[in-house]
Parts: sequence; C-alpha cells; structure tokens
Amino acid sequence: MPITNSSPTVALASELIERQSVTPEDAGCQQLMRKRLEAIGFQCETLIFGEGKDAVENLWAIRGDTGPIFCFAGHTDVVPTGPAEEWQLPPFAATIKDGMLYGRGAADMKGSLAAMITACETFVSEHSSHPGRIAFLITADEEGPAKYGTVKVIEWLQEHDIQLEWCLVGEPSSTEKVGDVIKNGRRGSLGGVLTVNGKQGHVAYPHLADNPIHKIAPALTELSTEIWDNGNDFFPATSFQISNIHSGTGATNVIPGSIDVVFNFRFSTELTANDLKQRTENILGKHKLDYHLEWNLSGQPFLTAEGKLVSAAVDAIQETTRRQAVLSTAGGTSDGRFIAPTGAQVLELGPINATIHQVDECVNIKDLDTLSDIYQSILEKLLS
Repeated sequence: MPITNSSPTVALASELIERQSVTPEDAGCQQLMRKRLEAIGFQCETLIFGEGKDAVENLWAIRGDTGPIFCFAGHTDVVPTGPAEEWQLPPFAATIKDGMLYGRGAADMKGSLAAMITACETFVSEHSSHPGRIAFLITADEEGPAKYGTVKVIEWLQEHDIQLEWCLVGEPSSTEKVGDVIKNGRRGSLGGVLTVNGKQGHVAYPHLADNPIHKIAPALTELSTEIWDNGNDFFPATSFQISNIHSGTGATNVIPGSIDVVFNFRFSTELTANDLKQRTENILGKHKLDYHLEWNLSGQPFLTAEGKLVSAAVDAIQETTRRQAVLSTAGGTSDGRFIAPTGAQVLELGPINATIHQVDECVNIKDLDTLSDIYQSILEKLLS
C-alpha cells in the first residue's frame, strides 16, 4: 500500500519500490507510470524486445505533436537485494524512517521516476498547451545486460524518424546535496577477455613445458603502466584495469596450459575504441604471445559540454536550491551512452548516490520533492 500522509512524489516512489522489479522484471512499474501519464495526455506505447526469458518491457510515452522533444529517460529494474535479513527494513516495503525512504531502488532510480511523473503533472496542469513535446523512455533492462532496453528503443525511434533534442536521465548523480552534481558525460567502456596459450607440464621439467603465466607477466606490466592519454578538461586519463585472472589446474606441481585475463578500459574522448584495440594488440604482439582476444565495447564516451539543456539544469538547481551544480563525467556507464550518439543533448540528474546497490538503500524524502521541483523548472525553461 502507498505511504499515507506523504507528498505525491514520495507516495508514487513508494508504490514503485513495492513492486519487486529485479532485472529484467518490470513487475508492473511501467503500467503504473503509464496510467499516470495517460491521465495528463501522453500517448503511450509498450515496446517488448527479446524473446522468452530474455524479453524486456519498455515504455515510450509522448505528449504533443510538433516541436523539439524533451525526454525523461530511466529504468524500472533494480539490482538484487542480497539476503533480506541483512536489511534493517524489508527491501520492498518502502518504509519511511527518520525522514528517509528505504527500499531497493529508492535512489536508483524509482525516486527519480516518481519525481519525473509529478513534475510533469504539475507542469502540464499549468501549461496544458505547452510548445514542443515531452517524452518518457523507460526500460527494465538497465541494470542487466542492456541488450533489449534503451538501445532497442533508440533503434525503434530512429526507424520512426523520432529525434530527441534534450534527454535527462534520472541516474543518482548527486553526492552530498541533491543537485550538487550533474553528469554531463560518461567515459567509454571497452572490455577484453584475453587467453594466452602455453604448454602444460610438470613443474620439475619446465624445459618440456611453456608457462603462459610467465609469458604474459611482462605484457600485463606494460599494459598496466602505459599512459594511454592525459584526459582533458572534462575527462580523467584513460585507465586500464585487470578484473580477473584464471589459470592452473589447482595442483601445485602442474604448469598450466593457458591463462585467461579479463580487463577493462574506461576511456576519454581523447581516444577511440579502435585506438585502444590497436595499441593493446601491438603490445601483445611485441611480446610474441600465442593469444586470442575477444573485445566487448559496452559504451562510447559522450559529452554534453554546453547548450540549452546544461543551462536549464544549472539554472533550475540554482533557483530551486541556491546551489551551484558541478558538471562531472565521473562514474560508470549509463543508458545515456545509447542516447547521446543520436545527437541529443544528454544529462544525468538525480538524488544522492551514497547508498545505491547497497543494503538499506534509501533516499531523503525532502530530496525527492526538491528533485521534482528541479525537473519542473527545467521543463519551464525549455518548453514554456
């Protein structure tokens, strides 16, 4: 049941939290949002991509017929809770305690979704004939593989010649106070799975074997100490990190026949994915390794350095909270990586991210109301 005696934003956030939408399940969240949006004149369409257990439900909603599109983007899916007994309050009960709303997805990102809806409801009530168009792009596949969510909706929009002008993603961008940080870009993410082959043998007879661990060590040292770039005004330097290494049979007297290394680049706009691939393969080739390498590009870097959306968001935060927001590209990837290549201006703006993906995830209830006010102000600046 929704929490009583609370603001419309907190009440809606509570209803969303109570739906156990662990990736890739939506659990009725989009239907709840659709009902609210249709009531204020949005045309809504459910888009399902993938098949069977991989099928993902997405929501596209739009209000207005002509003019530039301002789009709210987000996700209804949440990460698993882990053992529920480790939570001080049930993770899907949406409980308010000491001014905080607790529950999985409170900060990432059902609180933002609720604030988007209530901001639109207030804005439309005051500007029923607003210029331009307002849209929602909502997926249940952001926390998982992200194969049948936003990326597929963007393809669908392009097939229907629908171009977004501005897009605000509700990811929890704030660090200490709501609105103190706006993410105006993200680094690219390029992963690799590297297998280096050797020859298995007895450790007492190394001349009859070929140890792949020994062979790869100098190459990994060079890769980990390479200066890939120096970053720029918006991005830190590109980083190379090894996340997993596996080799051996488990026995102490067997030289392994191969080694697997999993690594990742988080890269700036100073480089392309192809640059990183070529330089990596040049280093591996220099060490004369017998290797196989599989690449996975999960996101290109993107940046919205300036423009109407940045100005509107900074001014809205200043007027609502008297804070001067900082523009940042720090952190991981988001679905903004699928939207920015279309030419849209993209920002991420949401609540404090201190508890996301953690036990006892929570958000300040006052922050949700503030966030709704900020979103409404952005709409006012762009579409009135």
